[in-house]
Amino acid sequence: MTIYNFSAGPAVLPKAVLEKAQSELLDYKGSGMSVMELSHRSSWFEDIIADAESLLRDLMAIPDNYKVLFLQGGASLQFTMVPLNLAQGKKALYVNTGSWSKKAISAAKALDNVEVEVIAACENDNFNYIPELPKEIDQSAAYVHITTNNTIEGTAFQTIPDCGDVPIVADMSSNILANDYKVEDFGVIYAGAQKNIGPAGLTVVIIREDLIGDAKIASPMLDYKIQADNNSLYNTPPTFAIYMAKLVFEWVKEQDGVAGITKQDQEKAGRLYDAIDQSDLFQSPVVKEARSITNIPFVTGDAELDKKFNAEALAAGFENLKGHRSVGGMRASLYNAFPAAGVDALIDFMEKFEQENGGK
Repeated sequence: MTIYNFSAGPAVLPKAVLEKAQSELLDYKGSGMSVMELSHRSSWFEDIIADAESLLRDLMAIPDNYKVLFLQGGASLQFTMVPLNLAQGKKALYVNTGSWSKKAISAAKALDNVEVEVIAACENDNFNYIPELPKEIDQSAAYVHITTNNTIEGTAFQTIPDCGDVPIVADMSSNILANDYKVEDFGVIYAGAQKNIGPAGLTVVIIREDLIGDAKIASPMLDYKIQADNNSLYNTPPTFAIYMAKLVFEWVKEQDGVAGITKQDQEKAGRLYDAIDQSDLFQSPVVKEARSITNIPFVTGDAELDKKFNAEALAAGFENLKGHRSVGGMRASLYNAFPAAGVDALIDFMEKFEQENGGK
């Protein structure tokens, strides 16, 4: 039985990447050591991290005045690092579009010397759309924080708002390398790696240089300047995760880069959305204008029928389709490495289930 992994993260990795890592696992390039055993100060690893940064810069067209950091702690640690580094004694503006936005807001509010203002939200409508930002953004604010793709709710920013001179900070964890955003439209981009970049344990931060170094921070591990000055090597970084990210970046490049992989993602998501929209049983809880191409929730409208679908889907080899408890139903996460064949198999399964459960 073929297994298709729809996990929202840690998520499916390209088979070619796994095979490459397997071939080098015991002896990396004649070193006689596994990548997991290499010193982060060795020339072997220095080449790995340098290549990873160079590849990412090329894929995302990252301007020279941005630093690329390979950190730890997940996007959740960035919820604190961002206001700590950028907004002490200032106002930070947030757009509340879902569960992860709420956590970012909560973390910022926990800092005594940061004023937090939520300038747009859609919680009253179960986060099923992306709210419009106010026409006038307070230009004295340290930044505007958005979550470009909401993993749980299945919404995404289709265009990036114009906030004037106020930097936009983006949690891009679930659609980095799967969109046509421009890095220069942001002051900071951060992303947990475990969706489109590699295994859990690595966090990528892309930050404009002029936003680094103004704050006094007691913990050096939480200071962007110290991390940047040490080229992400202030302490032992997640070496194997960075190596895996490098392999994924090479794979994305082989798919005609971000433009090529985004086209593939759009085609995969388009087929599934068409199947949902044409169904008499399944519905999307998200307004069409805000639909994510990487995280696609769908429901039947009957909790018991959703439960039956999830049980039968799991038995048929569709792993991790159950929706988040706050949304219910089902959720198909179609990240870059998810195969198109898995989408077609899911659609066939959905059609069969509908026929057997009261559909036309």
